Amino acid sequence: MEKRLKVKKGDQVKVIAGTSKGKTGTVLVVDRSSDRITIEGVNMVTRHVKPNATNPQGGVIEQEAGIHISNVMVIDNQGNATRVGRRRGDDGKLVRFSKKSNEEIK
Repeated sequence: MEKRLKVKKGDQVKVIAGTSKGKTGTVLVVDRSSDRITIEGVNMVTRHVKPNATNPQGGVIEQEAGIHISNVMVIDNQGNATRVGRRRGDDGKLVRFSKKSNEEIK
């Protein structure tokens, strides 16, 4: 059975722990197997790459690294970092909602 995570690709999130604490960004990748996500512009690391077709020069590049899902909180429509719940919407489908403002997320 697939894990049900509170964070989805495209969500705005705020980092609440670690070296990137306080930064916000958009979720680019969600890795369900290791409970890690990649956030745009957050947790930047340097990588040494060999020359290849996409990078013929090679060298040192900076890119985003994964961060554990427990170290982020979703930002709701009002701009607050909040926990996320699930409930039935008006159409009978499950929707995510902000526990802080009690509004639907997206």
